[in-house]
Amino acid sequence: MEQQKYILQLRNVVKHFGGITASDNITINVPKDSIYGIIGPNGAGKTTLFNMITGVYNTTKGEVLFQNERINGLPTHVIARKGISRTFQNIRLFGDLTVYENLLTACQNNITYGLWDGFFRTRKCRSQEDEMRKFCDALLKDVGLTEQRGQKANNLPYGMQRRLEIARALAAKPDLLLLDEPAAGMNEEESSQLSDFIREIRSKKNITIVIIDHHMDVIMAICDRISVLNFGTLLAEGKPEEIQNNPEVISAYLGVNES
Repeated sequence: MEQQKYILQLRNVVKHFGGITASDNITINVPKDSIYGIIGPNGAGKTTLFNMITGVYNTTKGEVLFQNERINGLPTHVIARKGISRTFQNIRLFGDLTVYENLLTACQNNITYGLWDGFFRTRKCRSQEDEMRKFCDALLKDVGLTEQRGQKANNLPYGMQRRLEIARALAAKPDLLLLDEPAAGMNEEESSQLSDFIREIRSKKNITIVIIDHHMDVIMAICDRISVLNFGTLLAEGKPEEIQNNPEVISAYLGVNES
């Protein structure tokens, strides 16, 4: 019964790159339907954790459990189909495609008709494509990009590009969404809008979100719990107010002035 409240569990996870230890005995439990933050200085091992969760890297030791099933060692596409989607630090949109076309490309995993159906435009093909168009229309409305549907992605303002990237991850209908520095490069107003947007996603889509970010205003505003990494180790874990008042965290991260 204890395990059922956690959608994602990292159990004593270790990752070595040659003689370098990027993750050292990390244990994190992410409650279902929560917004969970992972913070730490550059090089702390945050993105390495995302890469192990999604199968980009295999663990050296330890386990990654998703909905009580071990997933480390599985191929990335298998993990994605189990219900995990992610975004990346650097925006990876198809810049010359429209907003709508970017979403359509992300919906292809939901298509089950074959080459024969596509060639002859069978009823199954037409039905699934109609469902896909309706789904994309609804998703555009949910993320506030309906008016931009015909614009090329690389012509969007930066904040909307981030929003589109998150929408594209949502197109896979995940149970768990991993956001890797979604507020990177944003100003204060854009960060505030992003915080509201992420809260809306959690509410509308009934999903769990794990977010990495250096914007403490975003992390502290939206996260239910936070883990702090430092040099590949887990330094602290708790509610936002506990993290803000933790002397070790203040010394290692929050209290460091950025140049």
